Amino acid sequence: MTLIRSAFMQNRRLWLPVLNYIRAMSSEGGPTSPFSTLSISHPTEAITHVELHRPEKRNAMNRAFWSEMVDCFTQIADDSECRVVIVSGAGKIFTAGIDLMDMASDVLQPEGDDIARTSWNLRRIISKYQETFSVIEKCPKPVVVAVHGACVGGGVDLITACDIRLCTQDAWFQVKEVDIGLAADVGTLQRLPKVIGSRSLVNELALTARKMYSDEAKNSGLVSRVFPDKESMMAGALELAGEMAARSPVAVQGTKMNLIYSRDHSVAEGLQYMATWNMSMLQTQDVMKSAQAAMEKKSPKEVTFSKL
Repeated sequence: MTLIRSAFMQNRRLWLPVLNYIRAMSSEGGPTSPFSTLSISHPTEAITHVELHRPEKRNAMNRAFWSEMVDCFTQIADDSECRVVIVSGAGKIFTAGIDLMDMASDVLQPEGDDIARTSWNLRRIISKYQETFSVIEKCPKPVVVAVHGACVGGGVDLITACDIRLCTQDAWFQVKEVDIGLAADVGTLQRLPKVIGSRSLVNELALTARKMYSDEAKNSGLVSRVFPDKESMMAGALELAGEMAARSPVAVQGTKMNLIYSRDHSVAEGLQYMATWNMSMLQTQDVMKSAQAAMEKKSPKEVTFSKL
């Protein structure tokens, strides 16, 4: 945080709008049209901030949320202005997870004339809900998630689909599903083992529903940084997003997509995919611009890259 404060002091005029934005976050208005559960804003031209915005319900994930996240990230993926996304939660906590009262009819009373048809419909519903977080992973723009307070159940599904995870000292995480009689089914059991190096720890968290606090989350690799409070965390998230947004979008988005591909394939397959990817992506002016800037000892922030 000393580095962040130092940068702010040295570039106070440049960062003042961002500082004002951070301070205003707690008093922002409600969800952004056409969404009823999300507030969308743009702290800088290249950064999109997606805020879970049901603070009166502890950002619980109701029926509207599951479709709105898909619509939101589909739009972001196609938005050439956006280069980086930040996800956070409004109010006292990040999210309490699934809104059981609102979702009960979908999950507990699926339609169908017999077991086969009921099961088929339930499978369709679950697959739809899985896409809510898979769309984050599929989005070519890097996604930084900033967690404060509780991150429960579906919140863990959400953050494991993001690229970079930050949290506050008071944050805690809980794979809650076994406590409500089901196995987590929208991403945690598939992604968390690839985020945390210890399979034993993943099994413990998923099978006991115990809470993991920020220090353990940092030590296990679930998050990469822990901040004293939400304001300093959002400042750190914006600084980090700004660093990525300053680089070539061809390089940044290509890096994200190849990291995800390599995670799910062998080294040989990853290298083959990378060669095929870069046989076209190396043919960009961004490489020459970046090399020229490096030779002239310029920061990437001083280079203008075309939209992607």
